[in-house]
This record gives sequence, C-alpha cells and structure tokens, in this order.
Amino acid sequence: MKSLARSWVIPVVIVFWELVARRLENRDFPPPTTIVSRMYELWFSGPAARLFLTDDALANILPSLGRMFSGWILASLIGVVLGVLLGRSRVATDYVSVLIEFGRAVPPPLLLPLFIVLFQAGLRIQLAVIVSGVIWPVLLNSMDGARSVDRTYTETATVFGLSRVQRLGRIVIPAASPKIFAGLRLSLSLALILMVISEVFGSTDGIGYQLLTAQRSFDTPAVWATIALLGMLGFIVNALFVVAERRVLVWHRQATQTP
Repeated sequence: MKSLARSWVIPVVIVFWELVARRLENRDFPPPTTIVSRMYELWFSGPAARLFLTDDALANILPSLGRMFSGWILASLIGVVLGVLLGRSRVATDYVSVLIEFGRAVPPPLLLPLFIVLFQAGLRIQLAVIVSGVIWPVLLNSMDGARSVDRTYTETATVFGLSRVQRLGRIVIPAASPKIFAGLRLSLSLALILMVISEVFGSTDGIGYQLLTAQRSFDTPAVWATIALLGMLGFIVNALFVVAERRVLVWHRQATQTP
C-alpha cells in the first residue's frame, strides 16, 4: 500500500517531462507520448492472436529474453554450486580467493575481444559475456551464505549421522538460501544489461541490435523507445522474481518473525 501511495511521483515526472520536451522541441529529447507511440509502432501493434506483438517484437524481444535467461540460469547453477562448496571449505577458499577477486574486477565488456577470438561469433559469445558478469554476485553471495550457517545446525546434523551430501541438501543450502536469492536477484538485473551489450557487439537481432540500428539511423524516438522497453522488462522480471522469492522463502520469514 505504501508503494502505491508513493506512485503519484511517476505521473508527475511524466507530465513534467512531456511539458519540458514540447517546450524545448529538441529531436534528441522527445516527449513521452512520442516514445510510447514509437514503442507501439515497433512492437505492440500486431494482431490480437499474437498478443499484439509485431514481427519485430517476435524477431528481437523473444530471442533477447532467451539469451538473457539462458546465460542467467547457466551462471546461477555454476555460481550456486561453486559458492556453496567453497563456502564450506576454508582451505579451498584460501586457494582461489585471489582468482575470484581478480575475476570480479574485470568488466565483462572488456572480455569481448577474447570471446570473439575463442568463439568466433553467435550465441556462444553472447552467453559468455552474460555468464562472465552474472556469475560473481551469485558465487559471492552463495559463499557468504554457506559460510555463515550456524554451527549448531551442522553439529546437530553430524550427531544424527547425516552424510556430507545430506548436510548440504538439508541444512546448508536451505540456511544459505536467503543470501543465495539476494545474489540471484542482483545477477538478474546484470543479465539484462549484459544481454544488451552482447547484442550490440555480436548479434544480428535482439533488443541491443535494434538499439544500435536505431542509433545509426538517427531514429531518436526508437532509441528512447528501446531504452524504455528495457526499463519495463527489468521492472517486470524483477517483480516476478520477488514474487517467486517470497513463495520459496516463506518458511524463512515465518521462522524469523518474532512471536
């Protein structure tokens, strides 16, 4: 309810933007109505049978989402598995901590020339760019979550004779899941950004490619429309993830609530 009460700011900003843009009459700063009209023309003026999606939407938005989620899922699986294992082994963490700090410090876009040499072109480059940036929040949060599990839980599991695999599955991962989900949520936003970057430099379709095409053709409303589309997608994806997170971690909220 509080968030809805504060949402009045959004229409105020949009109206202010509209008035200022029309006053300036600058083609590089179009009003929101022009941007929305261009968005409708590009992506949402299709037939009802296709949920009003145009050919451009099907040819660019859906492949982009496919690349984003593929890279995010791959990075999440690798990050969670390695993070939990490293978090439970101080010796292993000491050996690889320098490599982790070095890897997370390298901006993923700077690795594009290397990926082009290794993978030539296509989907593998795009997935490599996404994974190389997305994996770090998942890995580090998973390590932190696995490392901070209360020793009472693990000692109790040992007393009951649970194997190491059983302790990981029944004790460590559930206890670390709040921090793991925090890393997954952060990495999802990064996946959207890196998806666009990978498509700008190494794709012939997708939202990033459309953004580059609009820029090269000096179609400023299309550039703003693409940016607005990315903002909408980021908001929707994050909202859906929050809903899923609340459902999965409902037990954690109940356990932490004060009686």
